[in-house]
Amino acid sequence: MPPIMFAAAQPGHGTLTGIDWLAIALYFLVLLVVAWKAIAKEKDTAADYFLAGRNLSWWVIGASIFASNIGSEHIVGLAGSGAKDGVALAHYELHAWCLLVLAWVFVPFYARSLVFTMPEFLERRFSTSSRYVLSIVSLITFVVSKIAVGIFAGGVVFGTLLPELKITLGSTVIDSFWIGSVLVIVLTGLYTMLGGMRAVAYNDAVQVIVLICGSALLTIYGLIQLGGWGELKRICGSEMFNLWKPLIPDGMQGTWAPVKEPTRIAWYFNTNFPWLGMAICAPVIGLWYWCTDQYIVQRALGAPNETVARRGSIFAAFLKLFPVYLFIIPGLICFALAKSGKVPGLAPVYDATTGQATGQAQGAFPLMVEHLLPPGLRGIVVAGLLSALMGSLAGVFNACSTLFTVDIYEKMRPKATQKELVKVGRIATAVMVLIAMLWIPVVKGADGLYNYLQAVQGYLAPPIFVVFFFGVFWKRLNAQGCFWAMVVGFMLGLFRMLVDTPVTLGLEKFKQGYPEGSFFWIVNNINFQYFSILITLVSAVVMVGVSLATAKPDYERITGLTFATSSADHKAASRASWNWREVGASAVVLAFIIGAYLYFRN
Repeated sequence: MPPIMFAAAQPGHGTLTGIDWLAIALYFLVLLVVAWKAIAKEKDTAADYFLAGRNLSWWVIGASIFASNIGSEHIVGLAGSGAKDGVALAHYELHAWCLLVLAWVFVPFYARSLVFTMPEFLERRFSTSSRYVLSIVSLITFVVSKIAVGIFAGGVVFGTLLPELKITLGSTVIDSFWIGSVLVIVLTGLYTMLGGMRAVAYNDAVQVIVLICGSALLTIYGLIQLGGWGELKRICGSEMFNLWKPLIPDGMQGTWAPVKEPTRIAWYFNTNFPWLGMAICAPVIGLWYWCTDQYIVQRALGAPNETVARRGSIFAAFLKLFPVYLFIIPGLICFALAKSGKVPGLAPVYDATTGQATGQAQGAFPLMVEHLLPPGLRGIVVAGLLSALMGSLAGVFNACSTLFTVDIYEKMRPKATQKELVKVGRIATAVMVLIAMLWIPVVKGADGLYNYLQAVQGYLAPPIFVVFFFGVFWKRLNAQGCFWAMVVGFMLGLFRMLVDTPVTLGLEKFKQGYPEGSFFWIVNNINFQYFSILITLVSAVVMVGVSLATAKPDYERITGLTFATSSADHKAASRASWNWREVGASAVVLAFIIGAYLYFRN
């Protein structure tokens, strides 16, 4: 095998030095020790394997939520988006307030019900059929978005940092993209399958430290190379620093009128970040993700009580404020360095003819690691990248195994032993990874990693958002309304995904897209955020309409599962679980969010 070299070496850069490999080796050693201790404490019970025995502390819950969320698609995708579109996607990252909704609105219901999964909560609120539908759709969502995107982003990192790493098997050459993808899967899957939620959560706590420190080093070092924050703003221009730009179209001066062209309503069709989509669709996706997604909420379910779950969620909200500065800003720095010519190795990121970023911008973060950092620091940041890749994948592996085992397998075999459930959970993890590998070509053909992720979530999230939020706030909604809202909503989302997939893959017949003006062309060209809003509205209408047209639910059966059916004892217990500390911490998070919106306004 040839020496592992970077594609284009700068003075003092190139191969990973011994110091770099030492930093990476120490990182893996720490993970191994933590995972081993977690495995040693594990008992062969479902509660221990899937929820760490419901004994996680608040800081572990918060760190694990953050590590699971800030995965490879964030570091690679957000930095790439920063280089291409500026701070536009900070809207999604400033959704830390959604975690406060989890802490203050949903945690009391989840803690009170003692469920293992979100579909199980939906069964208690509505029906068994709703549980099955949500379980199956959640598994599909994990495969086509979180797992596949995580694996793909791992390949992007290895492909950028170690481009000459290849394995030749006869006439087949396996490049660094696939080597990196498989390596990340094997290492992450190993400790996830063996240690379950306990190993995932405690490794996440370690990974958060490495991730934040590594990303902060790259941001600081990039600003030093560029000449400071003022130089960054000067080179990038005010538009790349304007969070409000996506919300207010050119020429509209902040009004809410649609943007019209002579021949059509242009706002209806594809633009990157349409104002109405960011204002309505983005919060829907955020609330679904942070408050109802098994991938995130499973950590809160691992708390011993409501107080710990709430504090962990608030701590995660605070950590969620970091990505804007640690992942998006490095993307802007990469663009500015490329545009200024100060780092020749980054030149492919900038197109002088158009004045815009090129397709190479998707690898902005690993490119900066390759061309900016000296030996030693490079190893720390690569360890941070690996932290994100592994933390995110470990979380989704564990969530997948929990959903399949608890919501499908255990329902089919109610007499299964605890040891059997743990075994099935481990097998389910391996199967999900293999299925996701088959979906990577679709992700690879998408127009931007983070855009692909948001689009898939925009198609599948709305019906889940509707049934959970409407179900908790309105007791009159019943099982029939929930079931049909999910079925209709998911069918619309899957229809859009099926229409998009041939174009995304670039199949021969669809390289030029659908014939302009045809029905499928219209569907394919509607911005994903507007289509997501359509799915949300349709799901809400179906849920309310069907519920009002059928019998009322049994309010005794859903006691404590909605605001209206919560008893005085429930409300008193919830009130006793928090004090001024939780309120003050929540206020600090909101203040930082408002401050970011005020700063990034021009």
